[in-house]
Amino acid sequence: MKFTHLLAAGALALSTGFAVAPAQADEFINVLTGGTSGVYYPLGAALAKIYGEKIPGARTQVQSTKASVENLNLLQQGRGEIAFALGDSVKDAWAGNEEAGFKKKLDKLRAIAAIYPNYIQIVASKTSGVTDLASLKGKRLSVGAPKSGTELNARAIFKAAGMSYEDLGKTEYLPFGESVELIKNRQLDATLQSAGLGVASIKDLSTSIPITVVSVPKEIAEKLGAPFQAATIPAGTYDGQDSDVPTVAITNILVTRADISDEEAYQMTKQLFENLPEMVAAHKAANGIKLENAVKGLPIPLHPGAEKYYREKGILK
Repeated sequence: MKFTHLLAAGALALSTGFAVAPAQADEFINVLTGGTSGVYYPLGAALAKIYGEKIPGARTQVQSTKASVENLNLLQQGRGEIAFALGDSVKDAWAGNEEAGFKKKLDKLRAIAAIYPNYIQIVASKTSGVTDLASLKGKRLSVGAPKSGTELNARAIFKAAGMSYEDLGKTEYLPFGESVELIKNRQLDATLQSAGLGVASIKDLSTSIPITVVSVPKEIAEKLGAPFQAATIPAGTYDGQDSDVPTVAITNILVTRADISDEEAYQMTKQLFENLPEMVAAHKAANGIKLENAVKGLPIPLHPGAEKYYREKGILK
């Protein structure tokens, strides 16, 4: 994509604090992320910095969004070059699942890589008395921004558990940071967040008040099936969490557009995997990004540029 609005986009990019601009910029890469208190945003900022420094002629920008569903729709509209999204949202986008927020099949989506897993993390204030899914009945829960990947995950979890939002005392559709603030102020009992382990919002909550990390039994993952899987939130992930907690995980995917050049997609893939320490420095969730898992379980086609990189590395034959 030729960069034709240098000054206007440059001002916007600089306002994020993450712009890196070579003198002769001719490629513009807008990285679509999520809320600033989640995991997508710091990882997206690190990725934008890597691309700006390592891809010749690239100018980058980080865009905070409502995450998966919005990101995929923006890609389809040509309003981003690479985006973070949850695996089930990507699957729904490719199928054109209207209930999930996709009015038609998003046929321009192409995969760069399967990256780290998101963990369903349901965290309640200790005083709420919530310890498991059943004890959420009658309580006040935030399920993430409307139609976000997190909120779609919440619906799936509740359905598999034989529950619905109607079982709750109150349902709020709020981003991670706002959800935590309301729990601190005793206006909410719990928050469901789909994110990498060690998400900043829950860390903040756990250092502010006593919390309970709510278990999601493996039977839920078995009912849901792929791309969901049983997982564990290790003891000590958050202050006051003294034991392992079972939950459900789902793979995140880096997605691009079909009309991105093969060379640009190749470079976006190559620079991700050749600069993983910088990603880990931005957020430890990036420890889960493994080259050997990059093409596993993808619900959309790989971009040919990404495919070229994986063939070079022997991941694809």
